[in-house]
Amino acid sequence: MKVAVGQFAPSGDLADNLATIERLAAQCAREGAEVLVLPEESMATSDCVEGSLAEFAVQYWPEFVIAVCECAKRHALTLITVGYEPGEGLPYNTVIAASPAGQVVAQYRKTHLYDAFAYRESDYVQRGTGTPVVIDVGEFRVGLINCYDLRFPEFTRALVDAGANVISVSAAWVSGAMKEEHWEVLLQARAIESTAWVLAAGSSASGCIGQSMIFDPMGVKAAGLGAQPEGFLVVPITMERLDEVRAILPVLANRVLRHAQG
Repeated sequence: MKVAVGQFAPSGDLADNLATIERLAAQCAREGAEVLVLPEESMATSDCVEGSLAEFAVQYWPEFVIAVCECAKRHALTLITVGYEPGEGLPYNTVIAASPAGQVVAQYRKTHLYDAFAYRESDYVQRGTGTPVVIDVGEFRVGLINCYDLRFPEFTRALVDAGANVISVSAAWVSGAMKEEHWEVLLQARAIESTAWVLAAGSSASGCIGQSMIFDPMGVKAAGLGAQPEGFLVVPITMERLDEVRAILPVLANRVLRHAQG
């Protein structure tokens, strides 16, 4: 199966961002992609939104979801992207997955809010429940991660325990000292420790690094983008490679310490 990651710089204008999503989906579909992962804040970059983010979410979330579903159906692919979903008070930072049939098959509300490096995402977004979300795409099972979740290995392991063999990472990874290095190292580590494919889409909005990448289950970088404003990668992934790596490196089967079952 061919998979894709798309990279762009979302603005505060939903129509502009939907036009970019449509363009990337069309390009990836022409190259045979059956899955497209897009960055965090694909709906809109929060810093670019005029007025209240909560009000923006109430006004535009339904339009965003409908447009994403129509795009997925039009291009016959699974489209994984991120926007701001209305909540009680503050909105959620929510990953949605739309199927080739044009239906939402999963929603995941970001668990780990980015309260680090002198930033406080929790000032304008509320936390999700932490329930891992895994979807079926062909013969693969895809686990959903949103940006800062990547820094918590137990979260990725929970996805793997739920059957994920592909990890989808949507991010607006902030630039700064050691940030780019952390991004690549963490993606590679999640691939290696999970013996899973990792598909990472990064925002190239102002202050974000871009750097979208795809890693195989052995941690080999299959493809990567730089900091360009817009681009995409299409890479074939196979169950054969997954099975080969898990046979050579059976870390999941060899585990000794596990969370106690309640």
